[in-house]
Amino acid sequence: MPQKMMFKVQVPVTIFKEGKAFIAYSPVLDLSTCAGSFNKVRERFTEVVQIFFEELVSKGTLNEVLTDLGWKKIASHWQAPLPITHDLAEIPVVIN
Repeated sequence: MPQKMMFKVQVPVTIFKEGKAFIAYSPVLDLSTCAGSFNKVRERFTEVVQIFFEELVSKGTLNEVLTDLGWKKIASHWQAPLPITHDLAEIPVVIN
């Protein structure tokens, strides 16, 4: 039986509240999920990330997909692109 490898990744995640739903989104993986509570959406997001990495490994596309998403492999560890800022921008929009 093949030995399972375990590693930890750190990814920025933003959680929004839209009506009664909580939405978790990470731009560095382009993944999102939703749930009816803050704690549940955090739990589901963890599950989604685990499934995402399991699928990449099983398909043999881990290096390709992470590189396409802007990740860097440093030594034997992957590092996500680091966000510089997360703020609200007020932008005038003209609608005719």
